Amino acid sequence: MKKNGLQALGGLVYSTDSGRLCPDCEQPVAQCRCAEQAIPEGDGIARVRRETKGRGGKTVTTVTGVLLKADDLKALAKRLKNRCGCGGAVKGGIIEIQGDKADQLCELLVAEGFKVKRSGG
Repeated sequence: MKKNGLQALGGLVYSTDSGRLCPDCEQPVAQCRCAEQAIPEGDGIARVRRETKGRGGKTVTTVTGVLLKADDLKALAKRLKNRCGCGGAVKGGIIEIQGDKADQLCELLVAEGFKVKRSGG
């Protein structure tokens, strides 16, 4: 069946009544359940690695491969940041912790019940 109008262009993305809309379910972003249902694919092994590339020489420790929903991933990142005593963020399903905390993060993730591998150098 041929799509016409807004559907041909990808659907409605903003409404003056409710603000931004999710492109998949066309619900307001605050009420969207698409992101909560999506669990990343992978083997379930948390890979901890230290990175400096593209960060202006600053060292960041990243944790990838954690199979959790977005809200649970943010909660895990918050616990890790509190225990390490530093800042960080969750970007695209990857937990970023400021500084070289790879060894400490490996211990904390094992205590949380995750399988952990040290990746990179």
